[in-house]
Amino acid sequence: MKITLDTRFNFNGSHVVTLREAVQQLRERDLACTVAADTVEQKVVIFSDCVERGFTPLRSEIMAAYYAASRDATAEAFDQGLITRGELETQQAALARQFLA
Repeated sequence: MKITLDTRFNFNGSHVVTLREAVQQLRERDLACTVAADTVEQKVVIFSDCVERGFTPLRSEIMAAYYAASRDATAEAFDQGLITRGELETQQAALARQFLA
């Protein structure tokens, strides 16, 4: 079975939701108290792209979390002076090619 954003999931026999609807609910929910809104949005974009490519929801979530963690770690390394701006840009471009292409 290929899972897409329009695949319907049944929860407790009464609540049916598509992945697309679940993604929209994530976008609408205010998670700023624990996670920056742009981080949530970027994870949602990566998750949606992965599902559209045919990955399972669990794998898509793992890939989105990996992308966000890698991006944040690279930015933090630059902020602390551990890598140069060129290295930052190279690593950001590599992440974008890997996940956003």
